Amino acid sequence: MTFFDIEGYEPRWLTGRQAIVSAHGARLAALAGRRLTGAWLAWDLDDGTWFADAPVLLGFEGEQVELCHHKFDELSITWRTADPLRRARWTFGDDPAIRLAWRTGARAELAELQGRRLRSVELLEWAGDDLARGMVAPRFAFADGGAVTVHNALDENGLEFGEPDPAYRRYRL
Repeated sequence: MTFFDIEGYEPRWLTGRQAIVSAHGARLAALAGRRLTGAWLAWDLDDGTWFADAPVLLGFEGEQVELCHHKFDELSITWRTADPLRRARWTFGDDPAIRLAWRTGARAELAELQGRRLRSVELLEWAGDDLARGMVAPRFAFADGGAVTVHNALDENGLEFGEPDPAYRRYRL
């Protein structure tokens, strides 16, 4: 079984900052100092929109991290399992009406970060008084001040650029 028919990709859902730090903290922190060499989003070819249910792929000089949010508080972080160059186009399951492709440069803000050196990785924990309380969002901060956060946008991925919302608690890895 594969997730959204992405060859080789099988999410491993974790909940809570401690579980994420235990499973991936050291490897995420080790990305610091590397340049962002690629950023891929799954693109709906018919709608011309980001298919935000699929993972966000970020390449850092020899390493690739794959981030995907699910439900209100689950996050999967995997490493080098989805190859956006091997299978550029695919259909979702038995529904040939959904045609997807990996796109780089699909979001201008993300494309602008490519080539920049990563300064640090933080885990942001939502502390707001709502259903998302405790949700964890990885934030990648670059040496020149640019940043991208991959957050939970109600059972799909969302991207935020710049400084995080003050309702997040910040934990640098």
